[in-house]
Amino acid sequence: MSAYAIKEKDGIYFLTSTIVGWVDVFTRQAYRDIILDSFVYCRKNKNLNVHAYVIMSNHLHWLASAKPGFELDAVVRDFKKHTSKEIVKAISANEKESRKEWLLNMFAFAGHTHTDNEKNKLWQKGNHPEIIYTDKFFDQKLNYIHNNPVRAGLVEHPEDYLYSSARDYQGKKGLIEIDTIILTQFIK
Repeated sequence: MSAYAIKEKDGIYFLTSTIVGWVDVFTRQAYRDIILDSFVYCRKNKNLNVHAYVIMSNHLHWLASAKPGFELDAVVRDFKKHTSKEIVKAISANEKESRKEWLLNMFAFAGHTHTDNEKNKLWQKGNHPEIIYTDKFFDQKLNYIHNNPVRAGLVEHPEDYLYSSARDYQGKKGLIEIDTIILTQFIK
């Protein structure tokens, strides 16, 4: 088993999900919206808690946990499988997608070179999960997530980036509802 694995089923984890080849898929709103819609669905139907997130051009960082009695690794697996299929389908159907052939070829090639896949592979294997053990580590990861667009030169302030939960942590409404937490209930 990898050192980076979801081992504690009731923990909060910092996750990084990356597109194969670091391909810039999320430069298009339609594909970012698939991620948001999937977060909403998984919160409502798969017992996922999304505590923070940022969607960058080729990866996303998120703080997540599963509701008691459910397994985060299973939810993350289903999330990635679903978003992979939906994004590839959206790319295929997008007549205005100038990179359609190239993107689909990249994902088909990645799919054919991995035995755990039938056709296309959108996400790199793994999520580099890191369990949150302290308030300080939570704050560090939360700041890392929200400052990602600032470091990338996309915005001046974290709350200015629309596809992140930074606004929620500023007391404003973000694009989706997130799950606030009391850290002491998770940190051992």
